[in-house]
Amino acid sequence: MHHIDIDLIEMTLDVMKYVIGRVSATEHQIGKPKKYEDLKALVGDTVTEKGVGGEYAFNLWKEHLSKANVPVDHPRNLAFVPAAPTKAAIMFDLITAASSIHGAYWMEGAGGIFCENEAMSWIVSLTGMPEGAFGVFTSGGTAANLSAIVTAREHWRENPEFNREKGLIITSMGAHSSVKAMAKVADVDILLVDSEEHLTGEALKEKIASLTDHQRKCLFAVVGTGGTTNAGVIDDLSGIADVCEEHNLWFHIDAAYGGGALVADSVRHLFKGIERADSITIDPHKWMFSPYDCGAVLYKNMELAKNAHSQQGSYLDIFKDEGAHGFNPTDYQIQLTRRVRGLPLWFSLATHGTDRYKEAVERGLELAQIAGRLIEAHPDLELVREPSLSCVLYRRIGWEPEDYTHWTYENHEKGFALVTPTKWKNGDTYETCSRFCFINPDTTEKDIEMILGTME
Repeated sequence: MHHIDIDLIEMTLDVMKYVIGRVSATEHQIGKPKKYEDLKALVGDTVTEKGVGGEYAFNLWKEHLSKANVPVDHPRNLAFVPAAPTKAAIMFDLITAASSIHGAYWMEGAGGIFCENEAMSWIVSLTGMPEGAFGVFTSGGTAANLSAIVTAREHWRENPEFNREKGLIITSMGAHSSVKAMAKVADVDILLVDSEEHLTGEALKEKIASLTDHQRKCLFAVVGTGGTTNAGVIDDLSGIADVCEEHNLWFHIDAAYGGGALVADSVRHLFKGIERADSITIDPHKWMFSPYDCGAVLYKNMELAKNAHSQQGSYLDIFKDEGAHGFNPTDYQIQLTRRVRGLPLWFSLATHGTDRYKEAVERGLELAQIAGRLIEAHPDLELVREPSLSCVLYRRIGWEPEDYTHWTYENHEKGFALVTPTKWKNGDTYETCSRFCFINPDTTEKDIEMILGTME
């Protein structure tokens, strides 16, 4: 399996040809999933004692399996938070894989980690965090949020009074699902402020005032959001920071989606207060045009993260020896084994420059405003709320929840577009509505018009 022969060379050429075609294509099929049984019927058994051969397996991928995926960079994929990795980043992801770099320790991955740190320095500069702040790349927002909260909890437990206590965090109902998920993994309790609109400092004060004495003792962190996934809502970051400082609480900001907008001059002011966070999550694989999987966690005080995450073992001592001095990413997040997932971002930044990133993000913001105007001008459509960042929530007048679901599947089945419904809380009730999220600068006004046209 590890020898070089003519079959390997020919397969390498086939793979490169496929990649060139995928990267250089101007149009892609949107793709749609198939049931397991249907895929199995198409491709049969692929993992066998003798193997089916590389050429045969590759043809199965090209003819059947690749078409059962929805590419995140399709210009009419506006569901969830899509992605649009640059061509440069995609190409360098191949080099990242082919280079076989273990990115945990400087001793093994100095060149790759150096490149990651160059990209990380730019990300940190966008936040305005104080000197000494830095971060590491993770697999995504969940790993970044978990790494930050574990750091906060371990710092809190430096006080022996809290050693046996189960910690408590506060966030808003609009926070990403990963915040609730990672609270389970970290085994901390979580309280939600009941609002999908931005969490304010005053609302946080009221929530803290309502706590029991024991809850107040166990409260160690607040999670604010820099652009909710559902609607692009940015919390009152300055107000929350004031409360956290007053009550000596760790302030974490989940800006996994919205953090990319920090590069845009038109909305940078909306993030006032982000520079006061103790930790921040940003996902470059969302609005910084990097391939999956590439998240990031930033810390104001890196030593606190190192105290929480640095792993010890006799087999690891060499990595921390005098002769291996350098930055060790594994010391600052939950993973030991890691690829240098920030490398494609570095190459893309080095290739295009940060000004091009600013233009691409501004285009996503502009598309949301264009969609808002088109919806307001349509006699059968209404905005649920004003567009925020690149998210647009809107309703089709007279539709029930099942109408949105049917419409989504109909457009997807046709291979035309993927736009999914969501829910928005109005008072005490939840309304089903439709949602756009614009990331890809290749999406056009015509794409939006055609999608809205299918709701007539």
